[in-house]
Amino acid sequence: MGEEDYYLELCERPVHFEKANPVNCVFFDEANKQVFAVRSGGATGVVVKGPEDRNPISFRMEDKGEVKCIKFSLENKILAVQRTSKTVDFSNFIPDSSQLEYTQECKTKNANILGFCWTSSTEIVFITDQGIEFYQVLPEKRNLKLLKSQNINVNWYMYCPEGAVILLSTTVLGNVLQPFYFRAGTMSKLPKFEIELPAVPKSTKLNLSERDIAMATIYGQLYVLFLRHHSRTSNSTGAEVVLYHLPREGACKKTHILKLSRTGKFALNVVDNLVVVHHQDTETSVIFDIKLRGEFDGTVTFHHPVLPARSIQPYQIPVAGPAPVTSQSPVPCKLYSSSWIVFQPDIIISASQGYLWNLQVKLQPIVNLLPDKGRLMDFLLQRKECKMVILSVCSQMLSESDRATLPVIATVFDKLNHEYKKYLDAEQSYTMALEAGQSRSSPLLKRPVRTQAVIDQSDMYTHVLSVFTEKKDMPHKFVIAVLMEYIRSLNQFQITVQHYLHELVIKTLVQHNLFYMLHQFLQYHVLSDSKPLACLLLSLESFYPPAHQLSLDMLKRLSTANDEIVEVLLSKHQVLAALRFIRGIGGHDNISARKFLDAAKQTEDNMLFYTIFRFFEQRNQRLRGNPNFTPGEHCEEHVAFFKQVFGDQALMRPTTF
Repeated sequence: MGEEDYYLELCERPVHFEKANPVNCVFFDEANKQVFAVRSGGATGVVVKGPEDRNPISFRMEDKGEVKCIKFSLENKILAVQRTSKTVDFSNFIPDSSQLEYTQECKTKNANILGFCWTSSTEIVFITDQGIEFYQVLPEKRNLKLLKSQNINVNWYMYCPEGAVILLSTTVLGNVLQPFYFRAGTMSKLPKFEIELPAVPKSTKLNLSERDIAMATIYGQLYVLFLRHHSRTSNSTGAEVVLYHLPREGACKKTHILKLSRTGKFALNVVDNLVVVHHQDTETSVIFDIKLRGEFDGTVTFHHPVLPARSIQPYQIPVAGPAPVTSQSPVPCKLYSSSWIVFQPDIIISASQGYLWNLQVKLQPIVNLLPDKGRLMDFLLQRKECKMVILSVCSQMLSESDRATLPVIATVFDKLNHEYKKYLDAEQSYTMALEAGQSRSSPLLKRPVRTQAVIDQSDMYTHVLSVFTEKKDMPHKFVIAVLMEYIRSLNQFQITVQHYLHELVIKTLVQHNLFYMLHQFLQYHVLSDSKPLACLLLSLESFYPPAHQLSLDMLKRLSTANDEIVEVLLSKHQVLAALRFIRGIGGHDNISARKFLDAAKQTEDNMLFYTIFRFFEQRNQRLRGNPNFTPGEHCEEHVAFFKQVFGDQALMRPTTF
């Protein structure tokens, strides 16, 4: 398989840490995304590394027994270490504060601490087998204050730092999950919910394993993902992933089922709002997008993989070592290894090799794997880095080799303009709210974020349409149909069409001598009136004489002042068109010769300059009986330029009667 076939890859710069061995224990903290390598209980050093921080934190601590869990608070201010099932030890990493350790024992008698989670830089939650204890850490006093606790039998727990939710597995079977939400010193109990097990369990022992549960934010909503190894319905084979939507308020609801149609060992990641399911036996992965249309049965939407299963792109481990040694060829990394551990949302750790990777989605290969252009657009528009890929799809569907049909092209344009219009409306509402006096600091007033899914007219013009119209081998009917389709789509979404798109249509029509079509487009207002368009029409007069009148009619409809029309034409270097226009309205006796000669000289077209110069000589002769310019007209430099290029003898001589 070539590189263009893989749509998943491991990041280029992984976090490298000392691999796990009898002396070195490796821990991962999901909140800070940090790997801790603890050598001999910390006595010979602890090294902390994360994807963001290129400078690892190194320190030593006294070996007080086997470390069960170790994590920094947010911002790396306080270190917490659990060594026994009853207590957690703390040390401050705040400059100028006491380095002495302090300890907190769990409050509940006979309880064992299963683990702990930091919810802020100074707030921590202990999870015990008998409940949950929420503390505030007071580093300067070197002690903890209990804020709230709740008694409940706990089998295991899971923490989602993005959503600040802790999930506790309760009851004998373990399939009743109790979420708690943490925010600014408060702990809220959310409604508990039951995970439907594949079949009625025969025994009353723990049935739901934490291995089969994940928590992740998808499209801004928190979901609990349950990997059900056998479908509840007897007729469907294979495992499935059941998504439970966990709102801040209201009950947790089962909303989506992802059909895997295979069995075996699986692991889950979430990347760019896509659920990635890795399958160890076949060493492949599939992706699901819950925003794409699935089969809805009235309560739940069933989804199939967006694309055929593929392996993660083969990865070479760079050989570390002194420069002469690194010339060795890099070692291929064993993908889907049994030593891989997967963390949410997008982390894969190989403790045996000493690497932490972020999983990434590659969009370009997907373009050729998803033939349905409408579905491809729906998929791409939801991705973070989608703009250039979308524009390349648009170019591709207009190319000779991969040309799409007009209905497909229309569908793609409509999908793009739907997103574009949503953004324009949001921007307009924001501006109106500001003008209405709402303050910028109002929590309800947020400036809309322009994501890469907003493909505006200038993007389409620059990257797709202007390039497309210049292709010589394209049938002109198809070119015009595509341009008109894009303009139709903009009009349908009530988006003001930019003049440069109309200009592109006109230039294409003129290029192919389709003046009758141009006339119709203007007559029926298919092309909207605008000053730049009127100027373009004026400049077409020499090819198509009626264009002059069409242009003037348009400028009149725009109620443009005559001198403004002249200025616009001169700025576009349409000097002859400007002169014809002035003559047409009878104002040519009063215009400034210098202004027109300046404009003619700027075009660097000597014959044009000659024509304009001669026109004003003739005007002078007609009005004053002498072709020469008067000092008040300040045309001396133009007379000198004329003599230099055409010679003295080319100047008009006064005619005497």
